[in-house]
Amino acid sequence: MLKKPLLNFLILPFSLIPFVFNSPAHALPGQTTEEVGTWIKAHPTLTPRLGEKLFVQKSDTAAQRFTFQASVLPPGRVQFSQDRSRIRNERIAMYDAINGMTFERLQESLRVIYGLDIYQDFNRAEVVYQYPNQSAINSARFAKTPIREALRGELRVGDRYVYWVEVAQPRQGKAFTGQMTVLLKSDLDKLEAELRNR
Repeated sequence: MLKKPLLNFLILPFSLIPFVFNSPAHALPGQTTEEVGTWIKAHPTLTPRLGEKLFVQKSDTAAQRFTFQASVLPPGRVQFSQDRSRIRNERIAMYDAINGMTFERLQESLRVIYGLDIYQDFNRAEVVYQYPNQSAINSARFAKTPIREALRGELRVGDRYVYWVEVAQPRQGKAFTGQMTVLLKSDLDKLEAELRNR
């Protein structure tokens, strides 16, 4: 018969097996394209089709679409990137003409895809920029650009990442489309400047 301390020593690793296999795998900005591609392929929510690697599209109906894209480029305007082996941002985009789109639905998608750790980082993140302000709304109305007027968004800086959330909310009716991007902190200044000047 095994002594109790030795028995506990042998049982402990086996008791951790469910925890190890149930914890969400994270493929986040800063990791290699190979790591992210492998994670996407194994993720139960993303499950890419044949030929999809860093870009996944899902559609239940023409009225509901979901895309997930991991990119080696910084978010915002296209800019040359010297390191094309590392992911700089990951974007979740959703369109739902049936149920509509809200910030809360995008946050829930973040939790489902990345797990509780990243979701909590997002919730604790500091909002550094929100748009539109009243002058941007007035400018969009004067220029007769309802899409610019409809865009509502914010940039948040967490302990680990920056989060960019955007929903197209028309003056009347519900929003149908939105996106959430997880990006490296090093890309914050570029994106914030572009959002402030658009």
